[in-house]
Amino acid sequence: MAPLAVRGLIAVAAVATTVAAQASLPVVPAAERPEARASTLRFGRLATLGFDALVADYRWLQAVQVVGHERADLVAAAPALATLVEAVVELDPWVDHPYRFASVLLTHSRDQVVRANRVLERGIAYHPDDWRNRFYLSFNHFFYLNQAEDAARELERAVELPGSPRYLGRLLARLRSEGSGGLEAARTYLEELLRQNEDPWKQAEYEKALDEIETEQRARFLDQAREVFVKRNGRDIQSVEELTAGPSPVLRELPPDIHGWGWVIDEKTQQIVSAYYGRRYRVNLHPIDLERREQFSKQATGSEEGESR
Repeated sequence: MAPLAVRGLIAVAAVATTVAAQASLPVVPAAERPEARASTLRFGRLATLGFDALVADYRWLQAVQVVGHERADLVAAAPALATLVEAVVELDPWVDHPYRFASVLLTHSRDQVVRANRVLERGIAYHPDDWRNRFYLSFNHFFYLNQAEDAARELERAVELPGSPRYLGRLLARLRSEGSGGLEAARTYLEELLRQNEDPWKQAEYEKALDEIETEQRARFLDQAREVFVKRNGRDIQSVEELTAGPSPVLRELPPDIHGWGWVIDEKTQQIVSAYYGRRYRVNLHPIDLERREQFSKQATGSEEGESR
């Protein structure tokens, strides 16, 4: 058979299998049931007749078109998008961007985030040296699921991968300070990174983070002194200097700010902060993220109560 005829037959087969796969991979709500989705993906793989990558590209194009539509309702479309992306990575697990595409768009409920995490875990399995999938998985664990230790575990693996940005080590230290180990765990981790790493830029980042941890420990010491002041005087301090004032001061002297800028009370949070940093050492969450995290926590509690009945 002539080469041109062979190419023609292949093209026809590709179109036919794409159409067949479209029919076998529905995005209607019924496909959202776990058993229906599993059946859909198995049948879809059979229907591709070896053109897995082609059908995966088609499904990816569908997902991009849904998101890019001028009247797209991404909340309502999220279940369908999840099914499309899951089909893409099932048919062609060596793809790249679809894994992180899921993590960005599937954030409207706790179940969606858990589903996005499964997609990211598959991405990690097929792209073990790509730090980005672990970074997004860590982000989801912390910001949406309030799982600081799981987030730190994933980010720790990302820090060690080639090409990872130098700020990841500092971010990881903050995540560790949110977990059960607290500031000491964060300090220990950073000191170990500092010993192991010869990159002067990364060393500078780790040293900055260690300075922030030391500042936070001194600020917490001032928090304790502030509590003593309130108990003694029945009121709060108006300035940090009040801790050393009066005939029976709580402190003989304030611990020095390591940058020499002193200590102030933040007008917004009413916390004692270093005048140099102007904030406390923790991962800062936007009020919207805090509200969403609380909502997802309630969803998880409701799900657990339902399963126990």
